[in-house]
Amino acid sequence: MAEASISIDQDQFLCSVCLDLLKEPVTIHCGHSFCKVCINDWWDQDDKSGVYRCPQCRDTFTPRPVLRRNNILDEVVEKLKKKAEVQAASPAPCYAGPGDVECDFCTGRKHKAVKSCLMCLASFCETHLKPHYEVPSWKKHKLIEASGNLQEKICSEHDEVLKLYCRTDQSFICYLCMTDEHKSHDTVSIKAYRSEKQSELKEEQMISQQRIQEKQKVLQELKQAVNTIKLSAQRAVEDNERIFTELISSMEKKRSDVTELISSLEKKRSEVMKLIRDQEKAELSRAELIQLLLESEIDDLQRRVTELEQLSHTHDHIHFLQSFQSLSVFSGCEDSPSITVNHHLSFYGVRKSVSDLKKSLEEFCQEELVKIPEHVEDVQILLSEPKSRDEFLKYFCDLALDPNTVNYRLILSEKNRVVMGSERKQPYSDHPERFDSYRQVLCKERVCGRCYWEVEWSSEGYVLISVSYKDIRRKGRGDECAFGHNNQSWSPRCSSSSLSFWHNSIATDLRVPPPSRIGVYVDHSAGTLSFYSVSDTMKLLHRVHTTFTQTLYTGFGFDWYFRVNSGSTVRLCDPKKKEFLVFYSH
Repeated sequence: MAEASISIDQDQFLCSVCLDLLKEPVTIHCGHSFCKVCINDWWDQDDKSGVYRCPQCRDTFTPRPVLRRNNILDEVVEKLKKKAEVQAASPAPCYAGPGDVECDFCTGRKHKAVKSCLMCLASFCETHLKPHYEVPSWKKHKLIEASGNLQEKICSEHDEVLKLYCRTDQSFICYLCMTDEHKSHDTVSIKAYRSEKQSELKEEQMISQQRIQEKQKVLQELKQAVNTIKLSAQRAVEDNERIFTELISSMEKKRSDVTELISSLEKKRSEVMKLIRDQEKAELSRAELIQLLLESEIDDLQRRVTELEQLSHTHDHIHFLQSFQSLSVFSGCEDSPSITVNHHLSFYGVRKSVSDLKKSLEEFCQEELVKIPEHVEDVQILLSEPKSRDEFLKYFCDLALDPNTVNYRLILSEKNRVVMGSERKQPYSDHPERFDSYRQVLCKERVCGRCYWEVEWSSEGYVLISVSYKDIRRKGRGDECAFGHNNQSWSPRCSSSSLSFWHNSIATDLRVPPPSRIGVYVDHSAGTLSFYSVSDTMKLLHRVHTTFTQTLYTGFGFDWYFRVNSGSTVRLCDPKKKEFLVFYSH
């Protein structure tokens, strides 16, 4: 027989002497109950008079009552104690907070959902989830990790659960889709496709870890180079000061008519000091910029490793595949940024020149003074650009288009190495990195260090060959979204009759016939961006000198009108693999 559930107040079972729950409860003749120890202590005080009173109602008893344990009352008190212990050990209810998925069945304040059901299309907390484990018909339901986007896992056309992936159209489909629109397409179950991508994820984790180690090594070398520069500059300053001080002192002692010469020496001493410090400042500024870039790339890689690790443990296959697809792959930028600081900068030319000057002047050969600036200029490290095409190709980087950025009027195929224009809007997902208005696309790989690539183009309209920051806006038709019309991008505009350069909506007419092949060279740390006409010789078309504050990406754009751009193409040439990336617009 089930126990009757009676609501009782714990205060009813307190001893009126110690004011605590009864311990070994006893009941005296008047009906009141006390702890056995408490009532005995109370009556021990009245033992001399021979009259024993109830501490609660003051009834008297003679002789002293014999105390017997109240077993029923003792059991009730023990149950009260256990109930209090269970309530104290029970965890506080877990309410949903910012970013948590709420239980769809809770009323009032919502609890945090622990699972979502693809059959019920709802999310459940621990309490409301129990029927899925207890009701036989509900045990067959598909439970996944709590998700706030359950509708994304349901086919919008057939209202069925998405269980397949179409490789042909790169989209999630249900079984009914496979018999209709996706018939004869290359399809695979989401679980099997997840297994394939899980292996790729592990490879990405390993690659990212290796790049972190490589960049940390380069960063350490850079810090050592900075210390070397500081020490070398300080040594050169001290030598310069000592030599000129000795030289001026010697001149003052040997001749009384060398006032003008001494004044010239003091001036040269200040000039040499300034040149040394300017060179030190330039090298340290360049090193600081590279250090910031390296630290930023290391942070990006470490954040990527963490995201990949978290993603690898999710049980939601669709969430895994969507998230893994949206993570940009760091397949380019293998080399660390070009270190343009000199690890062995010793200012030897300055120090030797000053020493020779001292020796010559002591022999009264004043003409040696003019050689100091020549030697000082020798220590200025100028990283010149390559000259021949073979030298440029040493910095060649292989590029591919990013499907997350491509406009809805473009189609990617052949492993994302071909993009074609389309009259119909493509059913791409709404991605924050996608250009939704302009017919533009960015490459997947970032451009860092020194990089070079070549572009072939043909068009009845115009073609934009752009180098852009990743932060360029993707949504809308404003100037902040269009290549060459903002301070986020630099873009030559090529047409059959003209060639111009655009930046921040300012056009520069290059006044040369537009070449069919253009080479692009970037030295990120040096702040140079150069465009060349490529043939047997490299002819400079335009060069930009600036300070790049972010990493760069290359991209392409066509004018707004499909008819004008019918048959237009842009090819990213790969002279090593003899294959091309084609950008079509119809």
